Amino acid sequence: MTITTHFIDDLWRLQSRLVRFMYVPAPHTSQVLAELLVECLMDWNLDRKVSTLTVDNCTTNDAMIDRILDKISPRSLILGGQLFHMRCCAHILNLIVKDGLSIIANVIEKVRESANFWTATPKREEKFIETCAQLNIPFRRKLVVDCRTRWNSTFLMLQVAIQYKDVFDRLSQRESQYKVLPSAHDWQMAHEIWQ
Repeated sequence: MTITTHFIDDLWRLQSRLVRFMYVPAPHTSQVLAELLVECLMDWNLDRKVSTLTVDNCTTNDAMIDRILDKISPRSLILGGQLFHMRCCAHILNLIVKDGLSIIANVIEKVRESANFWTATPKREEKFIETCAQLNIPFRRKLVVDCRTRWNSTFLMLQVAIQYKDVFDRLSQRESQYKVLPSAHDWQMAHEIWQ
């Protein structure tokens, strides 16, 4: 778990400091998380200087916030703790985009499997690059395989793969083991999502 503070200094400039980076033993319950966080706040004498705590949008964190408020009186917090629990906007955005991408999950899976297939061995990568040259398609970027929990990596995977749509098509005619070629409709959907 990483604990970072953000504050305004005497010259009204935003400052950020990494306060603690710690190992959290399993299970990651609200009780364990709350105890570690309160301990850190007390160690740094921050327990009476906190206005908000920004965390991912999950039920464990909701329960953790309640436990922290049991240990630190809301009256001792800035604004009486009214803004204490702040949900991480980046995490919420990630959840929204992942939900939207679920509509074309089968298309993404075909592109992912295609990228996986052609990056699995150096020989396949070489064949892919050779086919680009034969089709006069500049090989500017290597194929990317996404990390399923990071939507921006899925976006990058689609962006790169779309450039090589014709290469995948040609290779499907030459390589009998390659069986996951996205259809024309799949490529169209991927392109619409990418734009």
